[in-house]
Amino acid sequence: MTYAWRDRAVRALGGPDQARVVAVLGAVLAMDGADKGALSVAAPGIKTAFGVNNTDIGLLVSVVSLTAAVCTVPVGLLTDRVRRVHLLAISTTLWVVATGMSALAPSYLWLLVSRAALGAVTATAGPTVSSLTGDFFPAHKRARMLGFILGGEMIGTGLGFAASSLVAESLGWRFSFWWLVVPGALVVWAVTRLPEPARAEQSMLQAQPDPDARTRNGQTSDSESSGAGDEGSGDGLAGQAAERAGVQPVAHLVLHEDPRKKPRWWAIRYVLRVRTNLVLITASALGYFYFTGLRSFATVFVTEHYGVSTSIAGSLVLVVGAGALVGVFVGGRVADRLLSNGWITARILVPVVGLVGVPLLVAPALHTSALLAALPLFMAGAVLLGAVNPPLDAARLDIIHPYMWGTAEGVRTFLRTLGEAAAPTVFGFVSVAVFGGGGTGLEYTLMVFLVALLASAALGLTALRTYPRDVATVNASAKEISAGSRSASRSSPSD
Repeated sequence: MTYAWRDRAVRALGGPDQARVVAVLGAVLAMDGADKGALSVAAPGIKTAFGVNNTDIGLLVSVVSLTAAVCTVPVGLLTDRVRRVHLLAISTTLWVVATGMSALAPSYLWLLVSRAALGAVTATAGPTVSSLTGDFFPAHKRARMLGFILGGEMIGTGLGFAASSLVAESLGWRFSFWWLVVPGALVVWAVTRLPEPARAEQSMLQAQPDPDARTRNGQTSDSESSGAGDEGSGDGLAGQAAERAGVQPVAHLVLHEDPRKKPRWWAIRYVLRVRTNLVLITASALGYFYFTGLRSFATVFVTEHYGVSTSIAGSLVLVVGAGALVGVFVGGRVADRLLSNGWITARILVPVVGLVGVPLLVAPALHTSALLAALPLFMAGAVLLGAVNPPLDAARLDIIHPYMWGTAEGVRTFLRTLGEAAAPTVFGFVSVAVFGGGGTGLEYTLMVFLVALLASAALGLTALRTYPRDVATVNASAKEISAGSRSASRSSPSD
């Protein structure tokens, strides 16, 4: 039975090669999630050991994001110009070292500095994982595959809460970091064994037929028969839908030559001029602002508000995280299915619906003191929250030419991590200074900042208008660059 399920999972991912890529990239994100979960669990012990408060705990999370914000744009530019697998291997190695240093911290300042070093993996993971995903998987499957990869972050966060809760309660808060070193070293080894895919192509993975592929009039769908080379032209499902709808590109944003030949500052300005990209960056920053604040104080809130032990709180967070994991897997699949049926804006619409629904479920769950009543509401809210990111991440790949994926993701991660950096400190400060601290202070803080998710949804609605044109612009750019390359080849003198 176990082998049967494993074989089905491998086939669903497109074969053993693609399954390995999903597992490794998901594990990289899992490391980051596990660390953040571990810090949340270790927070009560750190407060006791060093005599700090919620604001200081929030700063431990914020400093990681601040470091990442400083590094992420240069790393994004580098991602478009060097071997991404090597870049990712170096950053994961730094992560393992910094995690060990966190466990050794003799003072709060030492812990703060070692946490800052963890920003390296956050800075590198976003651009490299996004760029590698775009080149490893075809456009018509990207939202679904991103769902599986982002599921790694959810699994890592859940394991960070659950395992670290048990370890911290038995051995102390330092061991909630120590146990992460061994799996971290295994992830480094796995990353070094990944192949480097060719850019803007369906590269070197031998994919099996997509089990969810549909046929129309006895023929395979366009996206299934387009082949590897079409990925470089931008003709994924979104691009094909834009062409069928007669959507016109944004003329002044159409690229006529390889953008990697342009100056780095030109590339940064360009990705910020793509209207949908700017909207989605802002919406993403607002969403991560809330999620980071919630994650940072989840264990403290559950123990103080519901009166349970740290280990039970970790287990409850793991249960809720399972809901988020379901949402991650389902969100990408639903968006891709709607897109294949002609809903050109499906990768925007699905996240908007999720962002509107989360506050309606989470607010009453935060308010009630009855754990059994709150748990199903938290789980349902987690499903909707998890469903947001895979379609949005796929949409960002749709609206940027493949040669600029690293740069675009670097810029996005920079602006997003500013929100992440602020969230824990702001949440901690508001809970203490405005609402008086304790479980009640966190309750009201977590409820008030739900407005960030509603603001993110409102921004998503504006992207419904701009997304089709930006997709059409990528298609037009790909054709112009391809035509220019063929013209250059014909005009060059033969040997």
